[in-house]
Amino acid sequence: MASALRSAILRHIRVPVTQSFALNGSRLATVRSMSSHGDDHLDKQAVIDRVLDVVKSFPKVDPSKVTPDVHFQKDLGLDSLDNVEIVMAIEEEFKLEIPDKEADKIDSCHLAIEYVHNHPMAS
Repeated sequence: MASALRSAILRHIRVPVTQSFALNGSRLATVRSMSSHGDDHLDKQAVIDRVLDVVKSFPKVDPSKVTPDVHFQKDLGLDSLDNVEIVMAIEEEFKLEIPDKEADKIDSCHLAIEYVHNHPMAS
């Protein structure tokens, strides 16, 4: 919960950064820029589409059963090892590294979508 909250906050924070350049003791210029965590963030529909494509492409999954709310084990009949493989495929798709503690909680498309959408480094 704390990491999701942190990610949600970081997407909207802009931190002013000021830099001064000096040459031989005289100040030349001041440059001010803003950090932007959320400007290049993936939109939710793109995350949904890509997560569903990853799950549909898993060999043991019937693509016609895959929806944004499907549970990997209850609805698709996958086992815990399959669950780990899907999470790894999602990591690869979005160029993320999901900590084991968080990965263990991702057992449905809905949770995968929420995790990726709230992750500031997803691409």
